[in-house]
Amino acid sequence: MTTLDTMMGLCLGIGLSAACGLRVFLPLLSLSVASHLGWIPLAASFQWVASPPAMVALIVATFIEVTAYFVPWLDNLLDSLSGPAAVLAGTLITASQLDQLNPLLQWGLALIAGGGTAGVVQGATSLLRGTSTIATAGLGNPLVASAELGGAVMGTLFSLSLPFLAASVVLGGMLAGTIALWRRRARQRQESACHSC
Repeated sequence: MTTLDTMMGLCLGIGLSAACGLRVFLPLLSLSVASHLGWIPLAASFQWVASPPAMVALIVATFIEVTAYFVPWLDNLLDSLSGPAAVLAGTLITASQLDQLNPLLQWGLALIAGGGTAGVVQGATSLLRGTSTIATAGLGNPLVASAELGGAVMGTLFSLSLPFLAASVVLGGMLAGTIALWRRRARQRQESACHSC
Protein backbone atom coordinates (compact mmCIF):
# COMPACT_ATOMS: atom_id res chain seq x y z
CA MET A 1 0.00 0.00 0.00
CA THR A 2 1.44 3.36 -1.03
CA THR A 3 1.31 6.57 0.98
CA LEU A 4 -1.29 7.88 -1.47
CA ASP A 5 -3.46 4.79 -0.88
CA THR A 6 -3.16 5.30 2.86
CA MET A 7 -4.13 8.98 2.57
CA MET A 8 -7.04 8.10 0.28
CA GLY A 9 -8.23 5.45 2.74
CA LEU A 10 -7.90 7.82 5.68
CA CYS A 11 -9.83 10.55 3.85
CA LEU A 12 -12.56 8.09 2.85
CA GLY A 13 -12.73 6.93 6.45
CA ILE A 14 -13.05 10.48 7.80
CA GLY A 15 -15.79 11.39 5.32
CA LEU A 16 -17.83 8.25 5.94
CA SER A 17 -17.28 8.57 9.70
CA ALA A 18 -18.79 12.05 9.64
CA ALA A 19 -21.82 10.57 7.87
CA CYS A 20 -21.96 7.89 10.61
CA GLY A 21 -22.41 10.73 13.08
CA LEU A 22 -25.65 11.56 11.28
CA ARG A 23 -26.88 8.00 10.60
CA VAL A 24 -24.85 5.06 11.86
CA PHE A 25 -25.82 2.35 9.37
CA LEU A 26 -26.27 4.22 6.07
CA PRO A 27 -22.52 4.81 5.47
CA LEU A 28 -21.76 1.22 6.49
CA LEU A 29 -24.38 -0.04 4.03
CA SER A 30 -22.97 2.16 1.27
CA LEU A 31 -19.43 0.92 1.95
CA SER A 32 -20.71 -2.66 1.93
CA VAL A 33 -22.41 -2.24 -1.46
CA ALA A 34 -19.49 -0.29 -2.97
CA SER A 35 -17.04 -2.96 -1.81
CA HIS A 36 -19.28 -5.79 -3.03
CA LEU A 37 -19.34 -4.15 -6.48
CA GLY A 38 -15.54 -3.81 -6.43
CA TRP A 39 -15.52 0.00 -6.29
CA ILE A 40 -13.89 0.34 -2.85
CA PRO A 41 -11.27 -2.12 -1.61
CA LEU A 42 -11.37 -3.35 1.98
CA ALA A 43 -8.59 -4.54 4.25
CA ALA A 44 -8.31 -8.34 4.25
CA SER A 45 -9.85 -8.75 7.70
CA PHE A 46 -12.88 -6.65 6.69
CA GLN A 47 -14.00 -8.61 3.63
CA TRP A 48 -17.07 -9.74 5.58
CA VAL A 49 -18.45 -6.19 5.26
CA ALA A 50 -19.05 -6.81 1.53
CA SER A 51 -20.76 -10.18 2.04
CA PRO A 52 -24.46 -10.64 1.15
CA PRO A 53 -25.46 -11.46 4.77
CA ALA A 54 -23.78 -8.26 5.98
CA MET A 55 -25.55 -6.24 3.28
CA VAL A 56 -28.95 -7.70 4.25
CA ALA A 57 -28.32 -6.98 7.94
CA LEU A 58 -27.23 -3.42 7.13
CA ILE A 59 -30.29 -2.83 4.91
CA VAL A 60 -32.58 -3.85 7.78
CA ALA A 61 -30.63 -1.82 10.34
CA THR A 62 -30.60 1.25 8.07
CA PHE A 63 -34.37 1.02 7.49
CA ILE A 64 -35.10 0.70 11.21
CA GLU A 65 -32.74 3.54 12.15
CA VAL A 66 -34.03 5.95 9.50
CA THR A 67 -37.68 5.21 10.34
CA ALA A 68 -37.22 5.42 14.12
CA TYR A 69 -35.66 8.89 13.93
CA PHE A 70 -38.95 10.25 12.61
CA VAL A 71 -40.77 9.26 15.82
CA PRO A 72 -40.62 12.12 18.36
CA TRP A 73 -39.05 11.19 21.72
CA LEU A 74 -37.87 7.84 20.33
CA ASP A 75 -35.29 9.85 18.41
CA ASN A 76 -33.88 11.20 21.68
CA LEU A 77 -33.58 7.67 23.04
CA LEU A 78 -31.78 6.62 19.86
CA ASP A 79 -29.34 9.52 20.29
CA SER A 80 -28.20 8.09 23.62
CA LEU A 81 -27.53 4.72 21.95
CA SER A 82 -26.14 6.00 18.67
CA GLY A 83 -23.26 7.96 20.24
CA PRO A 84 -21.17 4.88 21.05
CA ALA A 85 -22.45 3.10 17.92
CA ALA A 86 -21.35 6.00 15.69
CA VAL A 87 -17.86 6.01 17.25
CA LEU A 88 -17.60 2.25 16.71
CA ALA A 89 -18.87 2.48 13.11
CA GLY A 90 -16.48 5.35 12.29
CA THR A 91 -13.58 3.40 13.78
CA LEU A 92 -14.44 0.23 11.84
CA ILE A 93 -14.94 2.06 8.54
CA THR A 94 -11.61 3.86 8.86
CA ALA A 95 -9.74 0.73 9.94
CA SER A 96 -11.18 -1.12 6.93
CA GLN A 97 -9.45 1.41 4.66
CA LEU A 98 -6.01 1.27 6.28
CA ASP A 99 -4.76 -2.09 5.05
CA GLN A 100 -1.09 -3.04 5.39
CA LEU A 101 -0.41 -0.69 8.29
CA ASN A 102 0.99 -1.78 11.62
CA PRO A 103 -2.11 -2.84 13.63
CA LEU A 104 -1.37 -0.32 16.39
CA LEU A 105 -1.15 2.50 13.84
CA GLN A 106 -4.17 1.19 11.91
CA TRP A 107 -6.45 1.06 14.96
CA GLY A 108 -5.00 4.20 16.54
CA LEU A 109 -5.67 6.26 13.41
CA ALA A 110 -9.06 4.61 13.00
CA LEU A 111 -10.12 5.46 16.54
CA ILE A 112 -8.83 9.04 16.49
CA ALA A 113 -9.75 10.02 12.93
CA GLY A 114 -12.80 7.84 12.34
CA GLY A 115 -14.26 7.36 15.79
CA GLY A 116 -13.43 10.91 16.84
CA THR A 117 -15.04 12.44 13.76
CA ALA A 118 -18.19 10.34 14.14
CA GLY A 119 -18.40 11.20 17.83
CA VAL A 120 -18.05 14.94 17.27
CA VAL A 121 -20.71 15.00 14.53
CA GLN A 122 -23.07 12.79 16.54
CA GLY A 123 -22.62 14.97 19.63
CA ALA A 124 -23.47 18.10 17.64
CA THR A 125 -26.61 16.54 16.20
CA SER A 126 -27.68 15.36 19.68
CA LEU A 127 -27.42 18.95 20.93
CA LEU A 128 -29.45 20.16 17.95
CA ARG A 129 -32.14 17.53 18.55
CA GLY A 130 -32.25 18.34 22.27
CA THR A 131 -32.72 22.03 21.49
CA SER A 132 -35.48 21.17 19.01
CA THR A 133 -37.17 18.92 21.57
CA ILE A 134 -37.20 21.69 24.18
CA ALA A 135 -38.22 24.46 21.76
CA THR A 136 -40.94 22.54 19.88
CA ALA A 137 -41.91 19.77 22.34
CA GLY A 138 -40.50 17.31 19.80
CA LEU A 139 -42.72 18.45 16.93
CA GLY A 140 -39.77 19.96 15.05
CA ASN A 141 -37.64 16.83 15.39
CA PRO A 142 -38.83 15.23 12.12
CA LEU A 143 -37.36 18.27 10.32
CA VAL A 144 -34.08 17.70 12.14
CA ALA A 145 -34.26 14.00 11.20
CA SER A 146 -34.86 14.89 7.54
CA ALA A 147 -31.87 17.26 7.51
CA GLU A 148 -29.66 14.64 9.15
CA LEU A 149 -30.75 11.95 6.70
CA GLY A 150 -30.08 14.28 3.76
CA GLY A 151 -26.68 15.12 5.22
CA ALA A 152 -25.86 11.44 5.71
CA VAL A 153 -26.84 10.58 2.12
CA MET A 154 -24.98 13.52 0.59
CA GLY A 155 -21.96 13.05 2.86
CA THR A 156 -21.75 9.38 2.00
CA LEU A 157 -21.99 9.96 -1.76
CA PHE A 158 -19.51 12.85 -1.55
CA SER A 159 -17.05 10.73 0.45
CA LEU A 160 -17.26 7.75 -1.91
CA SER A 161 -16.73 9.91 -5.01
CA LEU A 162 -14.32 12.63 -3.76
CA PRO A 163 -12.71 11.41 -0.53
CA PHE A 164 -9.93 14.04 -0.34
CA LEU A 165 -12.38 16.90 -0.77
CA ALA A 166 -14.93 15.34 1.59
CA ALA A 167 -12.34 14.94 4.35
CA SER A 168 -11.18 18.54 3.82
CA VAL A 169 -14.76 19.80 4.19
CA VAL A 170 -15.33 17.70 7.34
CA LEU A 171 -12.07 18.75 8.99
CA GLY A 172 -12.58 22.38 7.97
CA GLY A 173 -16.10 22.34 9.41
CA MET A 174 -14.88 20.84 12.67
CA LEU A 175 -12.12 23.46 12.92
CA ALA A 176 -14.56 26.30 12.20
CA GLY A 177 -16.97 24.93 14.80
CA THR A 178 -14.21 24.67 17.39
CA ILE A 179 -13.08 28.25 16.74
CA ALA A 180 -16.67 29.55 16.95
CA LEU A 181 -17.23 27.69 20.24
CA TRP A 182 -13.94 29.00 21.66
CA ARG A 183 -14.85 32.59 20.70
CA ARG A 184 -18.32 32.24 22.19
CA ARG A 185 -16.93 30.98 25.48
CA ALA A 186 -14.31 33.75 25.55
CA ARG A 187 -17.07 36.33 24.96
CA GLN A 188 -19.17 34.81 27.76
CA ARG A 189 -16.19 34.95 30.14
CA GLN A 190 -15.62 38.60 29.23
CA GLU A 191 -19.28 39.46 29.78
CA SER A 192 -19.26 37.60 33.10
CA ALA A 193 -16.12 39.47 34.20
CA CYS A 194 -17.70 42.83 33.19
CA HIS A 195 -20.88 42.10 35.18
CA SER A 196 -18.87 41.26 38.29
CA CYS A 197 -16.96 44.58 38.09
